Formats: sequence, structure tokens, C-alpha cells
Amino acid sequence: MRDPALSVRLRQSGPIPLDVEFSCHSGEVLAIFGPSGSGKTTILRSVAGLYRPSHASIRSGAETWTDTDAGTFIPPHRRAVGLVFQEYALFPHLTALGNVMAALGHRPRAERRSRADAMLNLVRLGDQAAKRPHALSGGERQRVALARALAREPAVLLLDEPFAAVDRSARRRLQNEIDSLRRTLDMPLVLVTHDFEDVVRLASHVLMLERGRAVAYGPISTLMSRPDLSWLREAVGLGSVFDATVTRVHADRGLVELTFGGGTLLAPARNVAMHAAVRVRIPAREVVLATSPPTGLSLHNVLAGSVMAVHIDTAFEAVVVQLAVGNIVMLAEVTRDAVSRLEIGVGQRLHVLIKSVSIELQAPGADRAERGRYLDTV
Repeated sequence: MRDPALSVRLRQSGPIPLDVEFSCHSGEVLAIFGPSGSGKTTILRSVAGLYRPSHASIRSGAETWTDTDAGTFIPPHRRAVGLVFQEYALFPHLTALGNVMAALGHRPRAERRSRADAMLNLVRLGDQAAKRPHALSGGERQRVALARALAREPAVLLLDEPFAAVDRSARRRLQNEIDSLRRTLDMPLVLVTHDFEDVVRLASHVLMLERGRAVAYGPISTLMSRPDLSWLREAVGLGSVFDATVTRVHADRGLVELTFGGGTLLAPARNVAMHAAVRVRIPAREVVLATSPPTGLSLHNVLAGSVMAVHIDTAFEAVVVQLAVGNIVMLAEVTRDAVSRLEIGVGQRLHVLIKSVSIELQAPGADRAERGRYLDTV
């Protein structure tokens, strides 16, 4: 098993309670998700060396950045960290180009201009290089901040609520930028957010926080398919999350065919291209279970599944059924009466019914191949 590119363990009782442990490998995106005041930003500041917890162990590859037991602490300027703040933190008197060049002190002076140009082109802002922050939109300022963070050639990229200060359309564009970039960068990416859309769109792994304590941690497909996370239900609603590929476009029907580890699904065609990799979310409340194949219905998707667990949530007067559909775990939220009538139990084979319009798709918006070729030149 490979060593984690980033390994973090933090403990303290106050003034900001912390009790977390996680790792993140190169190419992975760990979303730290939780309500305001849960300690998300404090964790990022600890990794960057801007905050010192009472008990901490932070390692990046073979380097130890913090070890309170051994008395080791590497100051922030010596850590290979790229940090993007919610409020951008750009120098107002410098142009976009100047802001990126300010992060290139480790490079020979003769290389800084061309390197800064390359970073701005990477985030599609090459034509805005001469503008100062006040002349840029919120999304553009955040992309300058991202280019500046990448200019440091970090071993770890940290994003602290990077979409909080922009509107919904700019948020989606920034999500696309980061999703495209992370597929070409050989480093772990840690994203702090309180918005579940960010998690579904970008994360490969999730750390859920509540009052500084980790309440759940793991791959997004596993974590989102756990029936016992009542905290998640209250925050965003339970549902299954997994990756799929567009294998057919039915333009005349307004549908696309998605192939995934449990078979195929038909979903609405919403600006997704053939062969595109997409992230799928199916809310548990939108899944219907049947003991025999249905007929005469308007829905398109009927999958075969086997019951893995039946979780009764007395607080919500509901039952969450966990099912194996191929190698994907799905959730269905039903009533206790339904469980009784269908005699649902572990090991039972059922038909899983999903309306096409209930399938939530998150698709990439950038040309990854073009980005890959460009990165090879910088």
C-alpha cells in the first residue's frame, strides 16, 4: 500500500476542540464538510502551519511538518503548501500577473514572468494578466488566487471555501476549473466547504465534522451510501453517489445512457457529451423497491439489487434500506409499513426503481486533454 501524500492527526480540547485523523493521496480530493464553526478552517490552517494545535502530527510524503511529541514544527513559508482563501487575499496594487509572480520567489528571476503567464493561462486568464483585482469579477479573482497557489509548486493544495464569495454560475465554472485541474496535478487536494454540492461535484473522499470531531470519513461512494448517518440526512438528505460514463446519447428522446458498476441508467440529457465521466447522485427518497418486475410505468430504470442492511430511524419514522446493485451500494428510504408488506430482509433480491428525472448529474465542464497537454509545457 502506498504511503499517503498527506497524513494528519489533530487533537485538543480547546479553545477550538479538535479530534480528527485523515490521509489524502495524490490525485484525490478530500472534502472537509460540516456546518459553520465545526473546525474546518482550523484544520486547513494547521496543515499550512498557520495554527498550532496542542497535539498534532502532520506529514507530507517523507517530510514531517508538525510533530508535537517530537517538538517538530516547520514554519509556513517552508511548507510546500498552496492555500486558496475564501476572500482571495490578493494584493490590490498588483495586476493579476504581478500577484502570481509574487509567489515565484523560489524561481530564478528570469523565469518568473513566463511561469506566471503559464499559470494564468492554466486557469484561462491569460487575457486578463494586466488587470488589477478591482477590475476582475469574483470568479476571476478566485482563479488568480488559484494560479498564485499553484505557482508555488505545492506538494498539497488547500482550498478554504473557495466558492463562497461568488454567485451560482461563477461557482459552477470554478468547480469545473478545479475538477479539470485536479485530474492533471500530481498532488492531494483538500477542500473545505459547507455546501454539499461542492462535495458531490469534486470529492473523492469526505471527512464530516461536527464541533471539531470527525463523525464520518471515507470514500464518497461508501460514505454517502451509509444508512446510519442521521446527521447527513438532516444536513442534505441521504442518497447514493457514484461515478458513471456516458455511453450513448438519445438526442431524439432527450436522454443519455450511463454505464456504471451496477448496470446502466437513463438520465435526462443535460449538456453531457458522449464518453464523458459524470458523477451521479440518487436521493434515497426517490428510490422505489419492488418484489417483482413492474409493467406499465413511465419510469425507465429498473435494476436488480440485493438487500445488505435495513436501518430503522425512529427519529424520522422511516427505514433506510441499503442495497448492493452490482458493485455499487444504493439507498432507498421507505416506510416501516413497506418493509412489513414486502417482508424486506437482508439477502432478499429486489427490483430497484429510479425515475430518470430523479437522477442528479454533475458533469465536467473543461477540456481535460487540452489541460494535460498544456501542463506538459510548463
